[in-house]
Parts: sequence; C-alpha cells; structure tokens
Amino acid sequence: MAGHGTEEHPHGADRLCEAGERLYARAVRRGRVPRRDAEPVPCLLELALLHPDPDDMDFLVPTSPQEVIQRLLRGVYDDVSASQRRVGTAVAAVERYAGLGRPPAAVTAEGTAIRVLDGLPRIQAAMDAATEACTTEVLTVQPGGIRREDELTEGLHRALTLRGRGVRMRDLYNHVARHGQGLLTYLELMGDAVEARTLDEVIDRLILFDRTVAFIPANADRTMALELRHPALISYLVTVFERLWRQAIPVSAPIPDTGIEGISHREQSIAALLAEGHQDAVIAERLGISVRTCRAHIARLSETLGAASRTQLGVRIAQAGLDVPQPSRITVPDQESPTVR
Repeated sequence: MAGHGTEEHPHGADRLCEAGERLYARAVRRGRVPRRDAEPVPCLLELALLHPDPDDMDFLVPTSPQEVIQRLLRGVYDDVSASQRRVGTAVAAVERYAGLGRPPAAVTAEGTAIRVLDGLPRIQAAMDAATEACTTEVLTVQPGGIRREDELTEGLHRALTLRGRGVRMRDLYNHVARHGQGLLTYLELMGDAVEARTLDEVIDRLILFDRTVAFIPANADRTMALELRHPALISYLVTVFERLWRQAIPVSAPIPDTGIEGISHREQSIAALLAEGHQDAVIAERLGISVRTCRAHIARLSETLGAASRTQLGVRIAQAGLDVPQPSRITVPDQESPTVR
C-alpha cells in the first residue's frame, strides 16, 4: 500500500518502522498473526521477520529473535569499519523483542526446524547459504525428465563451488534424463565430483546438504520451498534417498532390456502404471515424458500385444506379466554410508 512500503521508509530489522515494530511484537507474543495484518507493513516480510506458517498459509509466524540477532550480526560485522554503532543498536533491538514472548516451538540449534521460503529470491539466498556452509556431501533428486539448459546453468555455480571444496555429489534423475545433452555436458564438466543414477520414477525435487539441511518444494510451481533442519525429517529423507539410490542405474551403465521382444523398458514401465489405473497425463508426469510421447508408447504397446482397445490392453498387459514393475537386471554396489563415499 502507498505510504507503508519499504521504499517509502527504508530501514533494517534493527530499526523497524513504528507499524512494523508493533506487528512484530504482537507476532512474538501470540506466536503468529493473520497474513492480512501484514499487508500495510510489507517490510516485515521483506526483512524475513515474518514468514508463512507451514500449517496454515493464511497466517505468518515470527522469525525467532535469537535467529534475527544472528542474521543482523553477520551483516553488521561484514561492514564493521563503517557501521560500528549499528552493532549495539541491532543487539539492543533484538533483545527487546526477545523478552516479549515465548520462543517458537520448532527451533533447533541451527534455527527453525521448518522454514517456509516464499519467493525465488529467498529460496536462492537460502540455497546459497547452505552451499557456503556445506563441507562433505550433497544429495539431490531431480525429477521432470530431460533437464533444460537454463535449469542446469542455474545451479552450476553452486556445483562448481562445492567441487572446489572437495564436496561429493550424488544426483538421481528419471531414466529419460539420459537423453538430454545438457546433463551429459554437466556430468562431464563436474568429473568425479558428481555421480548420477537414474530410475523410472523418482520423488519430487529434494536437495540435502551434509545430512543436516534439506530443501523441498512447497507448491506446484516451485515459487515456495520448505527448508528443513529437524533431525528426524532429515534422517527420513536420507533413508528415502539411499533406498532409491540402491535401486537406480548409473548413467554410465545401459538400462537393461526387458527380455520381452518388441517391448522397451519405458513401455514396460508404462504398462505397469496403466495396470494401476493411471491416466496418460499422470503416467507422463511420473516418468518425466510428455503426454504425446506417452500416448505414442501406449499405441506401440497396444500394437505389440495385439490389443484393439484400452480395456483389452489391460488384459494383455496382465497376461504378459507386465502389470507389476520389474526389478532392474543390473547389480550396483551398495554405497550407502553415513558420510561421503
């Protein structure tokens, strides 16, 4: 709103405007405030003093005063020669807020256990901070089929930074990603710092740094993300990743044949999903291919099995034993480890 935006009264978290200070104080005392109450004071969101409640997106929860003080001090000390007086101001301001109410329930030694990152700039900033702090290992799951050049370029600076520090990376993709030149170029550039494997299906996007912090999407268009630091959540996600990793096939190894003449590995996967009753669009999304490509495979599958209708195709799939996913016919060494390989 005019007259209330940060452009009208620029300030930092150590010197909030009067309206912002009142709302932040109320949020600390009560634990959360309705999102609509923050519309007149967007500075609180811009400064990340308030962020969406993971349990109810219509409410905003305050960043803990303890976390605020850490953020303020980091910024102040970067320019300490020109900003000595701001240190005392920042500490005094946050100590004043800290005395207003109870700390949030979901807090760990590193910060909030679950933090909603609203907007691409905040997601990128959090990812950059995690990259800077990472020292040993990064685990990622990258769904969506063939990776676009811009997607690979977007994260390349982080990957190169990690490689320079000796951090090892393991990436999981859909099988179809093997057909993208961008991924092959990326793996060639990264050398032995990155190991990639593929599966028919992978879970939604996941990035794990040093088995201490993870990032997952919080909405369909990926303009919001969750930053997770709770040890139980991290342990669960690591277990999921390791189990998928053991089933996956290295990009350097070929995908095994189905053993059924005229039916490719992808058509076998499509057959199993058809048998489960999924629609074409769902199958395409899960396998990382377009709906058009999926339907072309279904047409070839029908022709190979001699099915004249969708119903008959389902019967023929069951008769051929294609109604359940087939295990990979390749043995991959188990490299699960609590640290890097």
